[in-house]
Amino acid sequence: MTITTGRRSRRLDGGCELGRENTDQHGQSAHTRKGLGRGTRCKSRITYGGRSRIQLGLVAVALIIALFVAPASASYGDRLPEFKECVQICERENCGPDAEHHTPIPLHHQLLLWTCPQECDYTCQHIITARRQSANPPLPTVQFHGKWPFHRFLGIQEPFSVLFSLGNFLAHYDGLYNKILPNMPASYSLRPYYVMLAYVGMITWFFSMLFHTRDFVATEQLDYFAAGASVLYGMYYTPIRVFRLDRNTPRRRSVLRAWTTLCVALYIAHVAYLKLWDWDYGYNMAANVACGLVQNVLWSWFSYDRYRKNRRMWAVWPGLVVAWVLCAMSLELLDFPPLWGCVDAHSLWHFGTIAPAVLWYK
Repeated sequence: MTITTGRRSRRLDGGCELGRENTDQHGQSAHTRKGLGRGTRCKSRITYGGRSRIQLGLVAVALIIALFVAPASASYGDRLPEFKECVQICERENCGPDAEHHTPIPLHHQLLLWTCPQECDYTCQHIITARRQSANPPLPTVQFHGKWPFHRFLGIQEPFSVLFSLGNFLAHYDGLYNKILPNMPASYSLRPYYVMLAYVGMITWFFSMLFHTRDFVATEQLDYFAAGASVLYGMYYTPIRVFRLDRNTPRRRSVLRAWTTLCVALYIAHVAYLKLWDWDYGYNMAANVACGLVQNVLWSWFSYDRYRKNRRMWAVWPGLVVAWVLCAMSLELLDFPPLWGCVDAHSLWHFGTIAPAVLWYK
């Protein structure tokens, strides 16, 4: 995608190529300072290589999705006056009702429900980011609408997070269809729990791919609810395996029923609180960490106890998986601008969980 400001164009989609001719010591062109800097004599237009027509069906879908869209949280970047001015100029020159002030959106962007104002917002994020990086001295990269400025790919907002989420999905898919179903006897009492673990994992990572492809309120909520279900199911399954609650004795059946009821109630309460009371990111993180700690402690104890008793290497695997997951989870504590505009701490966290999933099914 190219945005033209007067005489100079910048290509800002897969990669960011900033025109360098006639720049001052701060890395800004004279026309950019006069145009986007002050809003005088600046004509901003998005141009695409080729024509595309907006399909009526896509417009209808976009209107439906719009019902789920709420204002994004504000960040330092979207409060910058130069960013606001850039967006206003771009929308005025490209999103008008008449042909002169209307720029068609490529079909593959339409399919992912990109609108003209969103195209302007995305483009201006990278214009402002490039300007700050080329300043002397360089200014720090800032977030816009609560997110770092990523370079999208084919309309996908966070391509590496999508790619690594796909890797996790395939790890669970392979574990189910190439490990559990062919090799685990149907009579084994833990088999249904392993099958459900794989299905929950696949659903979770599917919604993760969906959310990182396009960030809407609906896709964000589905991602968070699926991730919560995955973490809670891990906490649910762990004591069943560690204490063998799957065995058919009266006492174990009673404990299993009580434990199942409690976990279902916890999940319903969790979703109801987030959806109906308060969409609280801090609470959601705390709830997931608490559930994760419970199962990690249990698996670590199980691994140590089994290895101490029989000295077999298979008993070490759960402990190794827990240690790996904890190391990968530590990446979430980091928050840095995406490397090369593509790879951030969150995407690396998704990358770090692929190997433990593969190891788990072995």
